[in-house]
Amino acid sequence: MTKSPFSIENGDFFVTSYIIHPMSASLGLYRLQQVDRQIDRTRSRLDAIHKTLENDAELKNAKIRHAQANQENIQAGRSLKQIENEAGSLIIKIEQTESSLYSGNVKNPKELQDLQKELVSLKKHLGILEERELEAMLLTENTATALNQSQIDLEVVQSRLGSEHKKLLEEQNELIKQLERLGQEREAAAAPIETALLAAYEDLRKQKRGLAVAEVEEDACAACGTTLNAALQQNARSQKRLVHCPSCGRILFAN
Repeated sequence: MTKSPFSIENGDFFVTSYIIHPMSASLGLYRLQQVDRQIDRTRSRLDAIHKTLENDAELKNAKIRHAQANQENIQAGRSLKQIENEAGSLIIKIEQTESSLYSGNVKNPKELQDLQKELVSLKKHLGILEERELEAMLLTENTATALNQSQIDLEVVQSRLGSEHKKLLEEQNELIKQLERLGQEREAAAAPIETALLAAYEDLRKQKRGLAVAEVEEDACAACGTTLNAALQQNARSQKRLVHCPSCGRILFAN
């Protein structure tokens, strides 16, 4: 690649031309860009599929609700068990107190009075525990119902998304194969292009959001809309020259 001995003036802009041999570099870069844009779209779709498969909000929420319901049911069961154990111990103690009170072994009036008071207190406490036990039983039943419903909801979401995810996985596999084919096409398209031009093209792609080469359409740059004079358009059609848009700096290509 050698720089031509002249530049094309367009208003306040100077567009440098490069003599390219033996093929049209703008055509080669345009074809390469077509492949690159297909690769970009394919990768973008693959990223979207990956995010959907890994971060499905609906499925996450269903799992969170199920986990919360399960934890609440476990906690309610533990509380009920604790109250049942406490009530069981209290019943045994009441039975022992009644046995002492009515056995006839205790003769001292003061001791008998104390046993009577203790028995009254124990039975009162047992009444409170029985009320708490009933509430705990109702809570356990309610949390069990909620857990069962959350399990059903989760299974419904998993079933529906399973079908959708199956389609996404199939699409993902096809896109991966397509990406491999496009990679081969890119190698073939880039092979005839000089290394320096490829580097300049890649820099432009980074600067211009993937669009380094712009077509000439209706006497203007298709990328930025800048009107191009006849000389620029003629050079954009040349097989021997590489020109840039005087406004956006992209490489111009014209059929």
